Amino acid sequence: MNNRLEFDSLEKYSTLDKNKEYFLLPFNFNRFDSNKYLLVNDLGKYIFLEKNLFHDFVNKKLKINSDIYFDLKSKKFLVDNQTSFLKNQFISEYQTKKSFLINSRKLHIFVVSLRCDHSCPYCQVSRQSEDKDKYDMNEEIAKKSIDLALAHPSRDMTFEFQGGEALLNFEIIQYIVSYTKSKNEIFKKNIDFVICTNLSTLSNDHLDFIKDHEIKVSTSLDGPEYIHDKNRPFGRKSSYNTVVANLKKAQEALGKHYVSALMTTTKNSLGFSKEIVDEYIKLGLGSIFLRSLSPYGFAVKTKKAIGYDAYDFVKFYIETLDYILKLNKEGQVFPEAYTSILLKKILTPFPVGYVDLASPAGAGFNVVVYNYDGDVYASDESRMLAEMGDKTFRIGNVVTDTYDEIFFGKDLQTISKFSCNESLQGCDSCVFQSFCGADPVYHYATQKDMYGNRANSDFCKKNYSIINHLFKIIKDQDDDVMRILFSWIYNDDHENLKVDFKKWQQTTQYV
Repeated sequence: MNNRLEFDSLEKYSTLDKNKEYFLLPFNFNRFDSNKYLLVNDLGKYIFLEKNLFHDFVNKKLKINSDIYFDLKSKKFLVDNQTSFLKNQFISEYQTKKSFLINSRKLHIFVVSLRCDHSCPYCQVSRQSEDKDKYDMNEEIAKKSIDLALAHPSRDMTFEFQGGEALLNFEIIQYIVSYTKSKNEIFKKNIDFVICTNLSTLSNDHLDFIKDHEIKVSTSLDGPEYIHDKNRPFGRKSSYNTVVANLKKAQEALGKHYVSALMTTTKNSLGFSKEIVDEYIKLGLGSIFLRSLSPYGFAVKTKKAIGYDAYDFVKFYIETLDYILKLNKEGQVFPEAYTSILLKKILTPFPVGYVDLASPAGAGFNVVVYNYDGDVYASDESRMLAEMGDKTFRIGNVVTDTYDEIFFGKDLQTISKFSCNESLQGCDSCVFQSFCGADPVYHYATQKDMYGNRANSDFCKKNYSIINHLFKIIKDQDDDVMRILFSWIYNDDHENLKVDFKKWQQTTQYV
């Protein structure tokens, strides 16, 4: 093509020099099985090459007119002197991949109370007993936190209320929602509200306000009663019976799409994949997020009792995903959320907002946490670490510091140095680097080093193993499975599960 973006003549392409040299563009690779290599470039595009073709490619011996040559060229693994506007194309695609930075700090978490009525052994925070109301956020802190949040340029935002148990300080939630909506008449931002709650104190008054303001509710459900009650003690009461009763109440009042649940995997969960998934489906929950234990708060003290190693979790994840896919093949539309997040990064050019898998890391860039006492943290995990006595990731205070001091100060600058996995040893050469994150908070918590030793990192062991398993699924290209996975990514109509995959590909804009 010429500079006027008109098409060149067909003759120009037909006279292409068959012996001309091509040049390799940056990519990472790994031997995938005995006869194939997996290659992934900076755009997150991937290709499987047989062993002999891989060696021909890197030694610049590929046939110029071969299908594999044009495939590698179109996916930006190589460039030749017939390639026009490659730089602009590459920049445009890379900008899309990193576009989450343009609309950064979308998630704003308000810790409205540290009080809680449960005593979960894996709790990530140092909760306080119910009577200690000095651990509640007050209106002054709430107002200054909201003013700071609304000062961000993001047009789309989520305000999330956490604890402790957030409903124990419901008055401040009401204040924050009302004040935010009043201020937002000027800013005109798109703001979603989410309450994270164990539902133990849910009342009709709560539901009336939540419904009036279209607030989403997120709760915790770890599976059937014999698992949930072990994981989430509630005095002499059954936490399971309480959460299920109030979950159904919330679904009826708000609609099922406004109520979600999150499970945490403990040693008690291992071996019960089927039972946990069946519980979610029985209760009308539309998906499940298979979450591993985190190295913060009480979870550190109780690791021996409820913990496991990274590969135990990976085994549980794969067993559960296999069962979920089986159910989907049988017509039960039910996605696994972590798989959906990873697959969106692998199979589409679009970014995801998930903090743990971001590069630059989500801490301070995709998420901000306003603690009950006015302290500002780079992530929820940062705040949890502070409750353990380590305030390394505290970036300021809403009362004493300005916007610039908090978000452009030395504390956040220090965190940012360790936030790009493209520049971290071990990550920089990893074949899955484009799909993973840096997570300096996790590595500091587990290794006392924001940089992190990747070879000894459970974060890396878990994500590498899971992504590798997903690529095995992708490589097999089973029509039913791939159709299901794409429907998860795009929340597509479940009727697509019943049609031929190739026909479905022709009718969707995403594939």
